[in-house]
Amino acid sequence: MDVRMFTVGPVQENTFIVRPDGSDRAVFIDPGDEAPRLLAALRELDVELDAILLTHTHFDHVGAVAELARETGAKVWCPEIEVPILADINAYMRFPGLGPFESYDADHTVAGGEELELAGLTFDVLFTPGHSPGHVTYSVRDEGALFSGDVLFEGSVGRTDLPGGDWPTLARSIRALLERFDDDTAVYPGHMGVTTLGRERATNPFLADLGAPS
Repeated sequence: MDVRMFTVGPVQENTFIVRPDGSDRAVFIDPGDEAPRLLAALRELDVELDAILLTHTHFDHVGAVAELARETGAKVWCPEIEVPILADINAYMRFPGLGPFESYDADHTVAGGEELELAGLTFDVLFTPGHSPGHVTYSVRDEGALFSGDVLFEGSVGRTDLPGGDWPTLARSIRALLERFDDDTAVYPGHMGVTTLGRERATNPFLADLGAPS
């Protein structure tokens, strides 16, 4: 699998182009900002965008969605609980000086438990709330990869002080990932660096406080 990470926007969000090695079809995960740069990357790779997958709808993860969808024709999968936010992003903005952002009406929804066949890859959708009410994580089957959005970071975890955030809920979501996937599973997070579940299990102080299984 070929994963290209781009760090974009004022809060340094990670967005990813994901495709099978050498394929001319790809998926974008959480295109948060800098749409012209992301479109240029697609042209440079000479790939067709099959889909845009969203882990959640905070502004820093969806700011480029509408432009990418319009320019590529790709359909957008959004957590169903958060569809109203994507459809009216600026009404939910609580950070002065940022935006405005272009809203988008989701083409498809996910809630957890779905299996998506896109661009030659199989994505299992996992419901991982706690950072936001509808947050999902995408696991790429047979590739040992998780796209964790703002659930789990390198050395940290998603914040829970935004509307709809809840630490006990986030802790359960993280514990479920640790119990389900091997230590060598790669974690592609919404902020900071790429890591593995094993590294986070061993070194992440939030997971120690969580009482994660050894």
